[in-house]
Amino acid sequence: MKITKDISIDILIDEIPQSMKYLSEKGIRCIICGEPIWGTLESAAKEKGFTDAQIETFVIELQSLAPEK
Repeated sequence: MKITKDISIDILIDEIPQSMKYLSEKGIRCIICGEPIWGTLESAAKEKGFTDAQIETFVIELQSLAPEK
């Protein structure tokens, strides 16, 4: 699976469940009151004040969590 900054949070978590822990550690909450946050990785990160460079780092690090197919 190819991870990009445009991946939706729900697909990211569905495909790579451990990404929820990763994002949570970065301060990006993926679940609020049992409901998933909709939107893209980029939009969720921007809402928390992360820069484009930091978002690119997230993409690289999340890609390393993705199972190889």
